[in-house]
Amino acid sequence: MSTITLNEQSSTVNSLKDEADIRALIESVHKAHHGKNAAAIVAAYAQDAAIFSLAPPLSHRGMDLEKKKAWLDTWEGPSIVSRAISAITVCGHFAFCPGFYRLSGTPKAAPQPVTFWMRATVCLSRSGSSWLIDHEHTSVRFYMDGSLRPAFDLKP
Repeated sequence: MSTITLNEQSSTVNSLKDEADIRALIESVHKAHHGKNAAAIVAAYAQDAAIFSLAPPLSHRGMDLEKKKAWLDTWEGPSIVSRAISAITVCGHFAFCPGFYRLSGTPKAAPQPVTFWMRATVCLSRSGSSWLIDHEHTSVRFYMDGSLRPAFDLKP
């Protein structure tokens, strides 16, 4: 027979709430992509978040509202970003979420829709009673056969 102390029970409840809050935040970012709501996307990130995205440069700090609007405007209709989170690890005021993003939509500059998966790692920190994204790293695998083609056909 196992017993759970009041502190352990409280910790478990807090962890479940933190995980639910983090999942909700990440889902809100994906809904904001679908709705082309740049302000809602930017609001989920810490002001000086470290961003390692697919687009140049190799990294930057913070999410720029005008750049996010400009990127959203490169899509016919919505760009759909979905997330497959493999785990959420919460330790105090920090959380770590490895997983995958899937980007789908029709770029205005492309003749047809695109869909591909990318690896993603999101790190968050608690700000008051809510969470903000402090670090986001996305990447696409590439074929190492000399062609350096992106491996857009891979799926988790």
